Amino acid sequence: MDSPGTATTQFLSDLFKELNKTNDGNVLFSPLGILTALGMILLGTQGSTASEILKILSSEQVTDNFKIKSEEEEVIKKREEIHHQFQKLLTELNKFSNDYDLIISNRLFGEETYLFLQKYINYVEKYYHASLEPVDFVSAADESRKKINYWVQSQTNEKVKDLFPEGSLNSSTKLVLINTVYFKGLWDREFKKENTKKEDFWLNKNISKPVQMMAQCGSFSFNLLEDLQAKIVGIPYKNNDLSMFVLLPNDIDGLEKIIDKISPEKLVEWTSPGHMEQRRVDLRLPRLQVEETYDLKPMLEAVGVHRAFSERANYSGMSAHSGLHAQNFLHRSFLVVTEEGVEATAGTGVGFKVLLTASYELVHCNHPFLFFIRHRESDSILFFGKFSSP
Repeated sequence: MDSPGTATTQFLSDLFKELNKTNDGNVLFSPLGILTALGMILLGTQGSTASEILKILSSEQVTDNFKIKSEEEEVIKKREEIHHQFQKLLTELNKFSNDYDLIISNRLFGEETYLFLQKYINYVEKYYHASLEPVDFVSAADESRKKINYWVQSQTNEKVKDLFPEGSLNSSTKLVLINTVYFKGLWDREFKKENTKKEDFWLNKNISKPVQMMAQCGSFSFNLLEDLQAKIVGIPYKNNDLSMFVLLPNDIDGLEKIIDKISPEKLVEWTSPGHMEQRRVDLRLPRLQVEETYDLKPMLEAVGVHRAFSERANYSGMSAHSGLHAQNFLHRSFLVVTEEGVEATAGTGVGFKVLLTASYELVHCNHPFLFFIRHRESDSILFFGKFSSP
């Protein structure tokens, strides 16, 4: 059975295309964060509700019929494997918090009149480092909203405020599931601030916006995608545990052609060690600050998760009460990319200017591109996005 890092490339591709349909500008989301939240839902679901989520979290065929004992036992086995894999992965990611800020936070806020099963509460804490917190939506919906907003703010270094606007939660709310992702990393080799210059970033062939364009020359993982008329470069963060991959089309207006042709298999192929090679690269990358909020309910429904949000949802593994269903699935992502690199003692080997020759590959990100941040050991994609509007 595949791990969360390798079983979900199809989900990543489908979800990105759904988000891209409804967002003309930038797109940023965390596949791992979203899948972790789906895992928490899976922990409390049964029947066809669980079957839909299993199809997302597992590449193996999952039956919709739970009546046959052997099939039921197989589903239980798959579910247990998924939860243990997430537990292992989240524990592994937490080990590297001294090298970069990576905060993946999950929380369920449930109406206090619903009696949630203690077994579920224990398991969601054990496997997903999360908790289910009861709140009073019935008689104190606005106070509950403020409490939820404060929690989100505290998990994102004060970057995300007022996630739920006034009036967005009411007495009919039964369950709110929130996933927040905050990341700020140190480059393995810093961009020198004195090399950053103001440049035009071309949204299309006729419209541009000014950006602060960072620059450095050095050895990077590189792949020339001739068939796609694009190039891809891997930029490692400190200790090489994480890397950002930038996929840049040759043409200013070539991004949509790439999006149309991208597939999970190609994404893995393009960035595999066998296809990436170390090349001397003249890299120019704009400073980025991307912040996006989505209610993923319609997108998840589009990729096959329906029952979890319907009144027919089976959350009997979470609560003995009937009628419980997820009303919101909010996802907030925040990403900052600056010149900051490793500490001075670790970055002195590249603190010099290189005179360019024809042997350098130019990767000049002055028009729309795709990017994703991947954890090397687990092969998990933490963030995936499109940068098209400064």
